[in-house]
Amino acid sequence: MENQTIVRVAVDAMGGDNAPVEIIKGAVLAVNDDARIHAILVGDETVIQKELKQYTYDTNRISVVHAAEVISNDEAPVMAVRRKKESSVVKAMTLVKNNEADAFVSAGSTGAVLVGAQLIIGRLPGVERPPLAPLIPTANGVSLLIDCGANVDARSSHLVQFAKMGSVYMENVVGIKNPRVAIVNVGVEEEKGNALVKETFPLLKNCNEINFIGSIEAREIPAGAADVIVCEAFVGNVILKLYEGLPSMLLKQINTGLMSSLRSKLGALLIKPALKKTIGNLSTEKYGGAPMLGLKGLVVKTHGSSKSIEIRNSILQCIAFKEENINEKIKSSVVVNEE
Repeated sequence: MENQTIVRVAVDAMGGDNAPVEIIKGAVLAVNDDARIHAILVGDETVIQKELKQYTYDTNRISVVHAAEVISNDEAPVMAVRRKKESSVVKAMTLVKNNEADAFVSAGSTGAVLVGAQLIIGRLPGVERPPLAPLIPTANGVSLLIDCGANVDARSSHLVQFAKMGSVYMENVVGIKNPRVAIVNVGVEEEKGNALVKETFPLLKNCNEINFIGSIEAREIPAGAADVIVCEAFVGNVILKLYEGLPSMLLKQINTGLMSSLRSKLGALLIKPALKKTIGNLSTEKYGGAPMLGLKGLVVKTHGSSKSIEIRNSILQCIAFKEENINEKIKSSVVVNEE
């Protein structure tokens, strides 16, 4: 196709617990699965080229940019980003800043990614705080949890912007028209909540750009009671980590029950494949990483323990972001309407 969109994704090949093997494998999977992807692997060129020799792929759609340094999780993020100019994180983000890449994907140091995103790529004009916004599975499909890790001391004005950005993302990337927006609370009554929630609630209620439905309790989230779930990052991260730990615990408990008698063991042989698939649907990995919204370019942060499938999905999710011109829509929603 002559006019096909090409999405250039800079991938931090050295970041994460399973780098570079799983990162490179994920990039190859993404390139082989979708002809719109051009992956730019950033890291130790010798290591990357050696690993790439194991795979078959279109060599025109994977390129390598050498980075001699790596930022580890135990380094102070601000200092590391400023000092390690030759690190994979800094060099990859610089590609996005210079419009040599459309997006950046990393499983590396969360702190370095969050700091680098703002220092190097920069915020869209008018955006106060860029949030991390992962998709989480629900009974109805998915919801967007915003923020899950970038702003633990957010203000009410930040949460209002999160709601607007989340609505733009869900409508244009996920395809949910007029997405329902709710704020995480300890009850559904308007007068409940901490100081931040009480201050933010009326602002969201009076915001004409979103479909605000009120408060949501944590137990309602898995049922899909809202499409955009607004909270500051401390609460959001607790929700996300609980989500991540639940599927493996459920599977372990069910397996224990199924192995408790001969009859249950026989039944387990019949139901185990379907059960594993069902529990697997609760995993956040299949939806890729968490996009950091409100930046001049797309940054996607994946789990440090990401394997190739999550890296692949994180790269592929960059396609809709570019094709739907999400940044321009965020600017229109958040900046133009901000008074």
